[in-house]
Amino acid sequence: MPFVSAPRSSRRGYLHDDSHAVASESYLAATRHPWPCLLYLLPLLLIYECGVLWIGGGQAELLRNGADAWLRFGLERFGLHQLYWAPALVVALLVIGSVVRWQERPDAVATVWLGMAIESVIFAVVLWCISRGLGPLIQALGPAMSYPPQPGTGIGQVVTFVGAGIYEEVIFRLLLYSGLVMLLRGVSFPPIPSVIVGAVVSAVLFSTAHHVGPYGEAFDDFVFVFRTLAGVYFALLYEMRGFGIVVGAHGLYDVLVGVAVG
Repeated sequence: MPFVSAPRSSRRGYLHDDSHAVASESYLAATRHPWPCLLYLLPLLLIYECGVLWIGGGQAELLRNGADAWLRFGLERFGLHQLYWAPALVVALLVIGSVVRWQERPDAVATVWLGMAIESVIFAVVLWCISRGLGPLIQALGPAMSYPPQPGTGIGQVVTFVGAGIYEEVIFRLLLYSGLVMLLRGVSFPPIPSVIVGAVVSAVLFSTAHHVGPYGEAFDDFVFVFRTLAGVYFALLYEMRGFGIVVGAHGLYDVLVGVAVG
């Protein structure tokens, strides 16, 4: 499951023994701990929230990512109308996780943060390469390959994509995918099938959500199929590498496709 790591005391002893294998294992676990994930997420959250207000001005809501808008709509049903409630909820989830597992927090957080940034770039590029390879294949099966238009231009697009990386991962991986896996495990479903079912169901809902509501995109076969596959990719990445890395990879992939390379 995500956010699992070895006890802090045992890791420290292993690292002092200069065991390269154990040090690598410690890093792999550290990226899944909520504390480094929180520190990794905070700059991205600030870039998105401040960028939306700065660039959007009086029309800031037009730059907000769809998942952000959904989350804010849900919070408003409980009377939480202020702008800070959505980012506060995200931070609160990771703060609570960090406090609960404070004794297990990793050492050398700056090194872990840098590694997470590098991994985010790698996994974003991997997904972009997959999308380039799958395009001709899906086209050959019938659907026309196309990408929906993105809101804004330039830096406004980048800000929106950062928001997608944060809030879509909060809703569809941190909450939905994790909740599905916990539910299946709670009824004695085997671990691996639980992960597979959780990944597929959350991915289909992730893809479907982009076509729902007054601001939803027109249905496109290629986009729906690829988003479903991307949703599975993100769910497995979340399961194996943790929340922080999947947020970074998602946002960077969107920037690659929407801004850098079209």
